Amino acid sequence: MTPLWDAERRSVWMLPEYLNAIRVAGGIPVVLPLVAEGEDVARLAASFDGFLFTGGQDVSPALYGEPDRTGLSVPSPERDALEAPLLQEVLKADKPVLGICRGLQFLNAAMGGDLWQDLPSEHPSDIVHRQGKPYDKAVHTVRLEGPLKDLLGKSELSVNSLHHQAIRKLAPGWIPEASSPDGLIEAAVLPGKRFFRAVQWHPEYLFEKDEDSLALFVAFVKAC
Repeated sequence: MTPLWDAERRSVWMLPEYLNAIRVAGGIPVVLPLVAEGEDVARLAASFDGFLFTGGQDVSPALYGEPDRTGLSVPSPERDALEAPLLQEVLKADKPVLGICRGLQFLNAAMGGDLWQDLPSEHPSDIVHRQGKPYDKAVHTVRLEGPLKDLLGKSELSVNSLHHQAIRKLAPGWIPEASSPDGLIEAAVLPGKRFFRAVQWHPEYLFEKDEDSLALFVAFVKAC
């Protein structure tokens, strides 16, 4: 799993919820180093069975060729510097990928899509997209479609929400798998890959109580 980064403390860290979700689903969670380049990135991609692109800071608008339109982006150049080359190696090797929150946004932006940089100012809505604690509480629904609908066996899902950015234009080749009532893409899949899926919500906070959230991790680990 890609590491979280505390810019103020200049510290690599990880939320236990991610670790626990992978472990309960049957996998062994390993946190990647933040700094890797060249052959090291290729070796990382070859060494593990699958990759979880975690949540965290905003994706830099530079990744999709735009300026900071709102002045509200809080990017992480450190994470972008690792995740961009790692993604290319993982794609070449066709390793299973699961993205969560920033993970969805990063994968979309790095593969030719773009983002709403700040939902309250660019895409106003009555839907709660940035809830407070507790994070294991659902705050809105999403409509499911495509393979994710088949995987979970339902057309609607209640989810939590911890983001102020979101997909504006979906990357080429991707297929939407979930949408919020205000029209945002909340999950997407890349067909033709062993497993390449990302969601906007945070199933790692929900999996202990919600079987659908656990099913996402189980499907990912099975693909790994």
